[in-house]
Amino acid sequence: MRFWWVNQNQTYRHEIQGGYLWSPKKNANGARNPFYESMREVSPGDLIFSFKDTHIVAIGIAQSYCWENPKPLEFGTAGQNWENVGWKVKVEFTELKNIIRPKDHMTVLGPYLPEKYSPLQPNGNGLQSVYLTELPKPLAEMLMGLIGQEVAVLSLTAQTVKPVPADDLDYWEHKLELDIVGDISVRETERLAIVRARVGQGLFKERVSMIETKCRVTGVENPVHLVASHCKPWRDSTNEERLDGENGLLLTPSIDHLFDRGFIGFENNGKLIISPVAHRPSLVRMGVETEQIVNVGSFSSGQKQFLDFHRNSVFLQSRR
Repeated sequence: MRFWWVNQNQTYRHEIQGGYLWSPKKNANGARNPFYESMREVSPGDLIFSFKDTHIVAIGIAQSYCWENPKPLEFGTAGQNWENVGWKVKVEFTELKNIIRPKDHMTVLGPYLPEKYSPLQPNGNGLQSVYLTELPKPLAEMLMGLIGQEVAVLSLTAQTVKPVPADDLDYWEHKLELDIVGDISVRETERLAIVRARVGQGLFKERVSMIETKCRVTGVENPVHLVASHCKPWRDSTNEERLDGENGLLLTPSIDHLFDRGFIGFENNGKLIISPVAHRPSLVRMGVETEQIVNVGSFSSGQKQFLDFHRNSVFLQSRR
């Protein structure tokens, strides 16, 4: 279990009622934000302290891993300068009866504030720049002690959480698919090819097969057992990129799932990388070597560009 602190002033009610956290991927100017990057490392069962109006007012238990998702419509004008696609984590929140004001307890909390990415200033005031940041265990335990029995019970509940799926990811992609089907500016044959590319079949798979001959992770060669997996996800790509053979790898369905959700990725030199939040026993059962360094071979220059996108915008590891 890891511990997190989230500032929720303008989105608090939406996130509490909706049962999620959502952040942009980057700042409005395109720069990386370490407090958005933190979303990529949340795991089911993690404990989240919700900070609003100078008080810790709720405790959240993460129910899912992070995935990319459009900005919630209910945000309205809140965060109107944020990009439209960001990070989402499902969270079950409990609003506290015993809310606390950290500023009143800085004599005991101050020594445990981290030097980097602290949620509070030394005087106990909040930091507007912070969205989500990890708390050192001693600081989290001190906060839990101040809150009392409520959070003690919740921390036990967190230990039994079973991960829930990113169920609205398919809904988002289906909406994009309907937009493509209805776009009469694109030839019907191309529209069909783009739609089939979403599930790794058709023209896209043919083009990927001209570059790739087998699953790079498991070695499976029979095309019947392989799908063409997008490096830059179909949902994020232009129509041209959705059909670009260099934007794909041939993978078994299990490996495709791991790659699409960001549990695994690849460096440009071919090194297989595994997310720190991935459940390694499951990866082993799916055919992924987790104990030794694995190199799956070189990539073309075109593939490297799409893999850069995957590492920066899909792979579940903070790039701070």
